[in-house]
Amino acid sequence: MSFDEGDPGQRRPLLIVDGDNLAHRAYHSMPKSVRGRDGQPINAVVGWTSMLLAAWDAEQPRSIFVGWDTLGQPTYRHRLWPSYQGGRVFDPEIVEQLEILPGIAVSFGFGSGKAAGYEADDVIAAAVKAEVADGGSCLVLTNDRDSYQLVSDRVTVLSPKRGIRELSRVGPAEVRAYFGVEPSQVPDFKALAGDSSDNIPGARGVGPKGAAALIQKYGGLEAVLEASKGSHLAGDAERLLLFREVVRMQDDVPVTLPKSGAPEWESAARVLQRLGAERQAERVLGFAQRTARLL
Repeated sequence: MSFDEGDPGQRRPLLIVDGDNLAHRAYHSMPKSVRGRDGQPINAVVGWTSMLLAAWDAEQPRSIFVGWDTLGQPTYRHRLWPSYQGGRVFDPEIVEQLEILPGIAVSFGFGSGKAAGYEADDVIAAAVKAEVADGGSCLVLTNDRDSYQLVSDRVTVLSPKRGIRELSRVGPAEVRAYFGVEPSQVPDFKALAGDSSDNIPGARGVGPKGAAALIQKYGGLEAVLEASKGSHLAGDAERLLLFREVVRMQDDVPVTLPKSGAPEWESAARVLQRLGAERQAERVLGFAQRTARLL
């Protein structure tokens, strides 16, 4: 096992994780009866750390960076489109654990980032931009298809299936097969097609197939609108351009990427032990022993 910090072109990819996305997946896949030392819920904590251990084991990245939403604060997307993600209500138990998880990520020595007024999406995009600019490559762990706009020859999305035991690898060809457009055109596509999960209605009467066909024909949203003068699309131009800004990831959030190296297993195990996640702490220490044998 090597975590080379020499030539950036030879180093392992940075694994960039959508922390909230993975936490919600963990919360709903683990029994809510899993409790900590003082009876507090830790099912998401246990499931989340299990998923990260599995991803680390499978991918052997140079390190991990985790992006987080800022809970309870409106983002610039809400200012642009007040109905954005309207109606989402989270259980108090998952909210409580989402406050704990960033500290657990830090205890492993992973990078961790959040920014008021932004989402995990934006922090992830900024981390991707920084790693690629430094000559590296990235694996983005999330099942949020908004992330497909980040895909390139140096950025692959890992989409969890069956918990995290199976990971679908999404590159440019997979994005084209799924949406019918290039990764860079995903925001244009979503502006036209809409996205019900985020309460983005899209253009009237277009839909996914129509959106892909229009973008393939004209090349992008502005060109579609220019070619549609006099139609209802042109009449909705301002709103459609706004939708694109809502779905586009902003990569100007300050981030600090982690150095290459094995996780700080013992430090993370102590934090898990204090929470009462004894079995998970033992698993983490098992990884420490395996890493020590391999180094």
